[in-house]
Amino acid sequence: MWLRLKKFFVEYKYAIIAWVLILLFSLLGIHYGLDEHVIAGVVVLIGILGQAFAALIAWVGFIPLVGPIIAKVLALPFIWLLNGVGYLVSLVAIKRGYAKDVVNYRIITVTLIVGITIGYIIGKVI
Repeated sequence: MWLRLKKFFVEYKYAIIAWVLILLFSLLGIHYGLDEHVIAGVVVLIGILGQAFAALIAWVGFIPLVGPIIAKVLALPFIWLLNGVGYLVSLVAIKRGYAKDVVNYRIITVTLIVGITIGYIIGKVI
């Protein structure tokens, strides 16, 4: 058991440090009356650099039985929403005569989705 616990802390050390920093900065920022936008910006920056958000989804996935389902539900809707909005905007743009711009927009959308996926995979590997 201790070996598994040690492996967990070694594997997620940056995410654990990031969550501690997020918690400390949030509490201190609220206590000292920092602007909410500054607090949110620093929290997002720490979370992205420390891979805290990807680790949170992975930690939720560790919960037996329901964890993987919750992790999938948290991960998929963003991609679905991004792609769905892209299709709706494409329909409106085609009706207004912007067919060439739609092609460029869809290429950018697909590139963004692929980039998010590759970023998640690289984040898990590192």
